[in-house]
Amino acid sequence: MTEHLYNKYVKQMTLEEKVAQLLQLAAPFYDEPGDESEITGPMEELGIGSEAVRNAGSVLGVAGAAKMMAVQKAHLENNRLGIPLLFMADIVHGFKTIFPIPLAIGSSWNPELAEKSAGIAAREAAVSGLHVTFAPMVDLTRDPRWGRVMESTGEDPYLNGVFAEAFVKGFQGDDLAGDHSRVAACVKHFAAYGAAEGGRDYNTVDLSERQLREYYLPAYKAAVDAGAEMVMTSFNIVDGIPATGNRKLLRELLRAEWGFDGVIISDWASIKEMVSHGAAEDDKEAAFKAIRAGVDIDMMTTSYLHHLPQLVDEGLVDEALIDEAVLRILQLKEKLGLFDNPMRGADPVLEKEIVFSAEHRQAARELAEKSSVLLKNEGVLPLRPEQRVAVIGPFASSGDILGWWSWTGSKEHAVKLSDAMRSVIGNPDLITVAEGSGIETITAEQKAEALSAAEGADVIVLALGEASDMSGEGGSRTNIRLPEAQLELIRDMKKLGKPLAVVLFNGRPLDLHGVYDQADAVLEAWFPGSEGGAALAGLLYGQVSPSGRLTMSFPDSAGQIPVYYNQFNTGRPKPEVEDGNRYISKYIDAPNEPLLPFGFGLSYTTFAYEGLTLSADTMTTGQPLEVKVTLTNTGSVTGTETVQLYVGDISGEVVRPVKELKAFRQVELASGETTEVVFNIIEEQLRYHHSDLSVASDSGRFNVYVGANSRDVLSAGFVLLK
Repeated sequence: MTEHLYNKYVKQMTLEEKVAQLLQLAAPFYDEPGDESEITGPMEELGIGSEAVRNAGSVLGVAGAAKMMAVQKAHLENNRLGIPLLFMADIVHGFKTIFPIPLAIGSSWNPELAEKSAGIAAREAAVSGLHVTFAPMVDLTRDPRWGRVMESTGEDPYLNGVFAEAFVKGFQGDDLAGDHSRVAACVKHFAAYGAAEGGRDYNTVDLSERQLREYYLPAYKAAVDAGAEMVMTSFNIVDGIPATGNRKLLRELLRAEWGFDGVIISDWASIKEMVSHGAAEDDKEAAFKAIRAGVDIDMMTTSYLHHLPQLVDEGLVDEALIDEAVLRILQLKEKLGLFDNPMRGADPVLEKEIVFSAEHRQAARELAEKSSVLLKNEGVLPLRPEQRVAVIGPFASSGDILGWWSWTGSKEHAVKLSDAMRSVIGNPDLITVAEGSGIETITAEQKAEALSAAEGADVIVLALGEASDMSGEGGSRTNIRLPEAQLELIRDMKKLGKPLAVVLFNGRPLDLHGVYDQADAVLEAWFPGSEGGAALAGLLYGQVSPSGRLTMSFPDSAGQIPVYYNQFNTGRPKPEVEDGNRYISKYIDAPNEPLLPFGFGLSYTTFAYEGLTLSADTMTTGQPLEVKVTLTNTGSVTGTETVQLYVGDISGEVVRPVKELKAFRQVELASGETTEVVFNIIEEQLRYHHSDLSVASDSGRFNVYVGANSRDVLSAGFVLLK
């Protein structure tokens, strides 16, 4: 316990003041007449009085240095002990300079750029008065029907952990106390939110503890180990108990086992939602369960405010639990330097220089270039500057390319695709533009306009996809194909017999029927952010060679979901060559395999893998295994390849995935250049959770796979001796 904070503040506070410190309110509670602030989630009539507002500990969604400073000043004038507010917000993939969505950032396979993007987001947020970001989201995602896959980095626990660490380091830097251009990171959603049944947001999660620990917890652990200052509870149940009231999950696992001593915050109204779950009879019981579980901050309900004092008076809750929660919040405020400088980082003058600066936008463009994934190319891309190009589709000139969680971004200032293409070639007469269709509608006039634009073109580029609100929180969908209006547009353009390239703007892996089979080239842009148009124009015209690789499998159809690369085998696995046997684990109307596997992505060049060798046929705990492969750029231009290493455990105490990503290297090679790529496998990488939840490796045979993605690999084997 930090004694000076306890003596100076906690010891002096009334019970009501302590409880109010655990309350987080949204921006409208601090609005001046006529002022409007955007918030997420349903706004309720909470019945919160002015005294509670004066003593609240944190605020959600205030943006802008001047506004923050005014709110903080007024708060300190009215707060008896002069305890400053914490200002928090969802700064997920950029503040004003919007970077590609996290799923796209994951597709860059570049943790250094991910860390840089988080650092820039922190710089813009901090100078605008914010102290905490509700990011990173590190939930493992295997179901693209879930709208929040756009906020994750994919289906692999190891890769998610790598990015979780990078984001935390980017947000917080090396010295959160001394560097006021950084913000505290709040890792979310603890735990297993990404495993919602049916891909339906807020839905039930039902996992064994072994599966939870083996696949879903590692990325949270990586974020905590990287120093994340806060953890947000998830909306779902874990082993039948809502996470927000789950003592085993929060106090036993997160705090006692992992040693996390930072602040735990509920997600929006999730304490109150325990009543709807059927885990609490009323708000009072919900408050009782949440405080006992270890939740420090109640986001946007009055469960704590209205009921904790009574629970203490009745002897049901020890006031020491409330003291602990208050102290953790005060410790974070002290770590951020708010007691010495309540306006920490906020600077209206510097804000104008830093926010959305040219330097930051250039970084956003670079990440958008490296996160776009070329899914198909039959000689159409890159475009040549002298070609006449028709850019058609609802995203041809749209600024709706920022994606969900870009609430401070500007669609008006986003670089549009057609504008950027004209800028690249310097001859706007060679680019014709037509909307072609809406996102979900198409008219005769739009079709006629599209045909007219395409008539004189050498190449057609269709800019298609989902509106930004078709993914993100609350954006679950059962049909993850493009809307029929856009599929009709593709069919119309295909009839013209001209080379056809599709650029996709979306927040999830899609069912690409009607797209992949019709187009000659497909470039996955995701929601690429503020500089998306500029990045894509550079890619389309070959100024940059695509290097992104998928971190979620693209299903052949939604009926396969969940489909992911690190699956288990079955007792009747499907053979590589069909033998007509009905009684094996397969669909009779679709392949088992996804359309595009984890790790997949093309370039404007080609790479050859040869000569996979291991340093020995056996390895031991003290003797790592060296893995070598020869990589050659066999194409005509420089390109970047992401070399991926997977391991498969042939026989485990419990069944093991057919293969698991263990390492990767990004290598840039000029045309004709060859290099040797070297990995080291150590025994620790072969460990997993056994049936008794112990973590160990098993002696025996293992396969090593190295290649361009999880499907196209070279293989070799070794034996672990113990």
